[in-house]
Amino acid sequence: MHCGQDPQPLRASQNVIALPSSGHMLRGFPHAGCTVILRQPRRTTPLPCLVLALALAACAPSTERAPTTSTAAGSTTLQTTEPDERDEQDPLLAEQSLRFATVDEAFLSPLTPEDNIDSPASWTAPDGEVWLIATAKSTHRLMVYRGDSGALLRTVGEQGAALGQFDRPNGVFVIDDLLLAVERDNRRVQVLRLPGFSPLGSFGEGELRQPYGLWLRRSEGGYEVMVSDAYMDAADEDTVPPLAELDRRFQRYQLTLAGDALQARHLGSFGATEAAGAIRIPESLWGDEAHNRLLIAEEDQADGTRIKPYRLSDLGYARSDLGAGLFRAQAEGIALYACGDGSGWWIATDQFKDRSLFHVFDRASLAHLGSFAGRTVANTDGVWLDQGASARFPQGVFYAVHDDQGVGAFDWRDIAAALQLGRCP
Repeated sequence: MHCGQDPQPLRASQNVIALPSSGHMLRGFPHAGCTVILRQPRRTTPLPCLVLALALAACAPSTERAPTTSTAAGSTTLQTTEPDERDEQDPLLAEQSLRFATVDEAFLSPLTPEDNIDSPASWTAPDGEVWLIATAKSTHRLMVYRGDSGALLRTVGEQGAALGQFDRPNGVFVIDDLLLAVERDNRRVQVLRLPGFSPLGSFGEGELRQPYGLWLRRSEGGYEVMVSDAYMDAADEDTVPPLAELDRRFQRYQLTLAGDALQARHLGSFGATEAAGAIRIPESLWGDEAHNRLLIAEEDQADGTRIKPYRLSDLGYARSDLGAGLFRAQAEGIALYACGDGSGWWIATDQFKDRSLFHVFDRASLAHLGSFAGRTVANTDGVWLDQGASARFPQGVFYAVHDDQGVGAFDWRDIAAALQLGRCP
């Protein structure tokens, strides 16, 4: 909620957006220079901004810094502050002069605000069924949805430090029949085998301080894993460390499996320490071996949120940043649609609170090709692109977290048609 001195009219794009799977509405109420975005059961009576402000103030805890809250079915879930959260007004896509296409969501999963959904990944079972798996930070578990409809199938895990338990899971990655989940507060990466979610072990406890995202590739008969670590200044958890201390922003591991026996070897850390290449607030990263690239989301607005390219060969900063000046909110989730001939498309998220904006770049040249937004999906953290053909999505599907509450899906055919991307050769 933001109150100014001059009344502002309600923008048409801020009016009413129906969430088809939840029976809820998103409605903007303008009053006395305020725009209040409420998530509430379907109704149409506006509430004065002053009343809302007083009500919120009355409900706030009597601490110096109130934690973020989300409400579902009359209950309130407290959420902890993270490095990329800001106290000032969040920018809205409706207020930006940016050109983009609107692409309808293929579906939106059931909305569960109490879970605080962070990142998705997908897995295709031997029988062809697709599971969409997402981390739930506040309830310390994994959500398992149908990949073709978003219907909730089950949840996995509970809070704890034992294998099979989680403590604030963030990034998630699926490769072959393995699922890797980053746990911020257990300071580890846990490995589970699908489809049974059988825990095989964990790694990183000795090096990771505040881990978030991850990317991995096949290597030496196993997997090389890169994990982002958003540790802050030792004296002040709200302050980015000095440049000289950012050389451990990413940790590397080599994983090998012999049956269900997991072995992890620490390969070292990396991170630029010069001003141009340093990653001040990291989270998402994704690699492209064909072009020797590792793209990393820089979320720090003070430096200018953008995507910074590193080289996979030596893990050094490659310059030629993507989206400097284009990203207006926060650079977040990154995904790659890779064609066999080396062509394809990068998708990078700009995390506006009202509607997320997804920028598309050419895989080879990194030229910006256009942007799209859904009609509903907003405030996106993690994304995942599944190129596998299915009955529902013959050319693949792009999944994006919606407002910490669920996951939306976009048919790749709709994205390609809206931006005139063509198809892989």
